[in-house]
Amino acid sequence: MDNQMVVRKQLTLFVPEDMAMVIENVRRQYNPFQYDLIKSHATLCREDELDQLDKVLTNIDKIKNFNCTLTFGKPVRFENGKGVLLPAIGDLSSFHLLRKEALKDIIEVPRLSEPHITLLHPRNGTCTDEIFDVILNLDFPSSICFDNLHLIEQCDGSKWQSLHRWTM
Repeated sequence: MDNQMVVRKQLTLFVPEDMAMVIENVRRQYNPFQYDLIKSHATLCREDELDQLDKVLTNIDKIKNFNCTLTFGKPVRFENGKGVLLPAIGDLSSFHLLRKEALKDIIEVPRLSEPHITLLHPRNGTCTDEIFDVILNLDFPSSICFDNLHLIEQCDGSKWQSLHRWTM
């Protein structure tokens, strides 16, 4: 029997607290399990892109005075309507440039990632038409400037922990 611990790491842009109230209220009310696992965020790099983690960390340490500002559209449902996310729209260049710099000399052409903030994760929540109608009428931030980047880790499905933070 294999009792090996499952460890996941990601690079994450957490929503600043002063912008997160409406987002976190939705998550707490409609997806409490995910709310307890991790704060609202946009994922910059997923675990499969962090095989050469030491090189990624070195790359990030070299980034100076960088911010990532994203504009968000209206909430949309995904995964057969079970999940809900806020999609980033418009100019995504700061996000893609930050990804490119983090993955420099590791992944020549990083896959095109679609930044978003998950409101209801379909793995552990379900959106109904009634819930979605409520969410559609809320006033979410239209633009968020992410000024911190975190290396986070999850062990065996437990709460995500921040291992390192960079202030951009």
